Amino acid sequence: MILSSEPDLQIVGEAGDGGAAIEAARRLDPDVILLDIRMPNVDGIEATRAIVASGSRARVLVLTTFDLDEYVYGAIRAGASGFLLKDVRPPDLIDAIRLVARGNALLGPTVTQRLLARFADSDAGTGDAASALESLTDRERVILCLLAEGLSNAEIAAELVISESTVKTHVSNLLHKLNVRDRVQAVIVAYQSGLVAPVRVPSDLGHGR
Repeated sequence: MILSSEPDLQIVGEAGDGGAAIEAARRLDPDVILLDIRMPNVDGIEATRAIVASGSRARVLVLTTFDLDEYVYGAIRAGASGFLLKDVRPPDLIDAIRLVARGNALLGPTVTQRLLARFADSDAGTGDAASALESLTDRERVILCLLAEGLSNAEIAAELVISESTVKTHVSNLLHKLNVRDRVQAVIVAYQSGLVAPVRVPSDLGHGR
């Protein structure tokens, strides 16, 4: 009901569980998928992993009850472009879909820091992450660091005194070189490689909206 009222958004399908979502993603080729993390049979993490592995162009937004749900970490690792709390306000839900459809990522600032701290602490892929950075130019490394700070293309352009279109080109190039599908995955590489270090957020922050 919320999404149908928006002229630029079209609901092309619905699914009752993860298995049905995987099939619907293959058949309908959507731009964005809103995917509940906890579902019967095939959960949101497995569904996200399967959808991403299939080569689908769809961006996955996962829905969760708690912003520190352990499942969120798994979903982001599986390739989700971001997550939303289930009590998200309708205007924020609509904005989030548009944002992710444009190729951006969506994570709350405090939760982002905590998630990235987890990735940085993980030994998995650290060597590969550091190796991947070797292909980046100095400017691309700077832009990757700014992405890790949560800056938008417009904010990066202002910071570096360059055009927004130039930033978009650099971001596209670094995503290609790092072989990642979006900003979330690129920033994970930045943290795992040690290019940037996460700020440790106190555990009592970030609950709710």
